[in-house]
Amino acid sequence: MTLFSPHHLEWLSPAWFASIVIGLAVGFAAGLLHFRSLKSVAQRLANGDLTAIALQLGRLALLGAVLFVMALFGAQALLAGAAGVLFARRRVLAQSEAEAET
Repeated sequence: MTLFSPHHLEWLSPAWFASIVIGLAVGFAAGLLHFRSLKSVAQRLANGDLTAIALQLGRLALLGAVLFVMALFGAQALLAGAAGVLFARRRVLAQSEAEAET
């Protein structure tokens, strides 16, 4: 078993902790990509561009695939990744609110 192979990791091993840190970072990056692209998709839909539907499905599929891969590394990686997505959502919302105020 290698350090980051997608199998059950021993409880509290260095690889277990590493999967949490990596899951949080990857989830944050995936969340930033997911939520930053939402504005573009919404504008396209509002303008009647039907390719936005394909973009929306792609956004959801990519986020789902990232979370699925994290689940292969265990519940700790999946939960950390989901937390990263939520942190990214909060960051994008805070940036949007700051832009709206100026």
